[in-house]
Amino acid sequence: MQNDNSETREAIFQGLFFVIGVFLYALCFNLFLIPNDLVVSGFSGVAIVVQRLFGWDASIFIYIINGLLLLVCLIFLGWKATVHNLAGSIMYPLMITFSNPIAQFLDRYIIGDDFYLILLFAIILYGVSSGLIYRAGFSTGGSDIIMQIVNKYFKISESKAMILANVLIILVGMLVFGFNKGVYSFIILICSTYFIDKIMFGLQTSKVFYIYTKRVRKIKKLILNDFQTGFTVIPSRGGYSRKRGFMIMCVVANRDYYLFKQKILEIDPQAFIIINSCYEVNGGVKRKSLPFL
Repeated sequence: MQNDNSETREAIFQGLFFVIGVFLYALCFNLFLIPNDLVVSGFSGVAIVVQRLFGWDASIFIYIINGLLLLVCLIFLGWKATVHNLAGSIMYPLMITFSNPIAQFLDRYIIGDDFYLILLFAIILYGVSSGLIYRAGFSTGGSDIIMQIVNKYFKISESKAMILANVLIILVGMLVFGFNKGVYSFIILICSTYFIDKIMFGLQTSKVFYIYTKRVRKIKKLILNDFQTGFTVIPSRGGYSRKRGFMIMCVVANRDYYLFKQKILEIDPQAFIIINSCYEVNGGVKRKSLPFL
């Protein structure tokens, strides 16, 4: 019963993340991208180009293209993939229509004429909204369907195909709207990945150390006495030397990173250390004064 409640709660949160993410994504499109001719990615970017060249309404273009791509998805990827892409393909154009009056209000009364401030807001809103959508396990349809088809039939990873497609779309936007607008679009696409990563994986609150050393006892004493946290000793054997030894795995707070590394090298200058960012730690022995560990 408790497991069922946990799954239900998780599904509710995912749905909430998705709806909020799509709304913010559509708001960013109406508030920042269309008015400033910023062709960032996907068929949303294509819609902005089409609106400028042919006078077609961008939102109507997205309605039509998403409907056509759902049909293409059904033909090439099957029913299961189509159902997975259905929510985003329908929700995104609906949210574009719903958020349009909100964007007009904000543009009139809140958003100023400072383009660099607009660019900053666009980066944040684009990154946060994309992160929420990806964290919920959904997409907005459109170009994501094309990427899935490319991945299935041409064995090119979706991430590589997406990068190539976005670069081509931004270059087309650069030809239509000018070099500067193309550069600004690249800036939004690149800088927004920071916020996507933070939404997807959370903040890096700590570092995990893997330490191979001959002075295991002194390193253990350092961890326990100076940093007051737990560790795990892992038996190991060198792949080249075949010598047996021990590797210590330990998690420390970000603020202790440089000091901990320095202390290890003072004890054993020949120590072999691997350090990774750590987004979440559960269980184990942790320093009580650091609740996030």
